[in-house]
Amino acid sequence: MTTSLRALRHTIHHTIRHHRTRAGVAVTALTLALPAAAHPGHAPDSGFLAGLLHPVTGIDHLLALLAVGLWSRQQHRYLLAPTFLVMMALGAASSGGVALPALELSIAATVLLLGGLAAYAPRLNERMPPQTAVLTVGACAFVHGLAHGNELTGMASGFGFILASAGLMLLGAIPGERLRRPLAAAIGAAGIWLVALAG
Repeated sequence: MTTSLRALRHTIHHTIRHHRTRAGVAVTALTLALPAAAHPGHAPDSGFLAGLLHPVTGIDHLLALLAVGLWSRQQHRYLLAPTFLVMMALGAASSGGVALPALELSIAATVLLLGGLAAYAPRLNERMPPQTAVLTVGACAFVHGLAHGNELTGMASGFGFILASAGLMLLGAIPGERLRRPLAAAIGAAGIWLVALAG
């Protein structure tokens, strides 16, 4: 009986691991297939719905938000997500329609950085002071704000954008302990791909 239970448990764990890997590959492939430039909300009359859809349709922003969610769940203090929202809003307010050089490359680099940091968060929590984590997330968020502040216009679209961004970070905080590191590593790998495209 004990041997049968062990065999059954082994089969169940193997099946779960197999399907989890396939699901991760599928999600990564689908995410990478989304066009990075297909953001709604560029038009002068863009409203709440356009802002709400904006972070979901941009691969760079989507992955960065999920990475922050993954990382924030592993922090004892939940400061990373609010920091990202505040600094992103400040970056958007500071953009003033100015096109900064290498902005796309900088955003791609934030995806790589945040994915890598989220993947190694358990070890980092012992070595990295919380203030450094907050500063890192804040700097990445400010860069995203600069880019998206140029793309979105008006208070309604900005509110939708912030609301959707908060929702994506909450989504990133959902996966359990076993899934967090593989998902964060996949985001970091996607960041490498985005950096290569932007470069």
